[in-house]
Amino acid sequence: MSLAATADGLFQCGLPSAGRPEPASCVRLGDPTDAVPRRLDPRVQHPFTDWLEVLTDRRAPLAVSPARPPQGASGSCYSVDTTSASLNAPLDVGIYCYAPDGTPTAVRTTAGTLTLAGPAGPGPATVALPGPVTDGEPLGVAAPEPEPKPDESAPTGAATP
Repeated sequence: MSLAATADGLFQCGLPSAGRPEPASCVRLGDPTDAVPRRLDPRVQHPFTDWLEVLTDRRAPLAVSPARPPQGASGSCYSVDTTSASLNAPLDVGIYCYAPDGTPTAVRTTAGTLTLAGPAGPGPATVALPGPVTDGEPLGVAAPEPEPKPDESAPTGAATP
């Protein structure tokens, strides 16, 4: 799945994969400046977008302390936790690592670990959607169900009448 905002709107695109053999297609989620609806939000973009503002807000209800970097991470790392019970926490608790210039280099939360693979560069001037825009339903964020395994107790190669 990919998310893209263009002058025409905010789009979620389904990409071909082992669990989704269909060709790439996109659905419009809203206007270019709209947020991704919570039920469709994969959350992987937040450490690089809106959570940076939360982390620099001295009034945010956060507890921050130095932390060991996750394996493969570089930069200075911090353990970040919320200090107030909330149904809508300002960010996910975890380990956040930054280069000296403030670039996020790694984030580990309950959703998993993201590690910057190389130096950050400028974003593209424009984005081409990977497939046509359709009237289909957006994809959810749950992992696809695993393929059922063949029943190993059934005999193989048995003749059928």
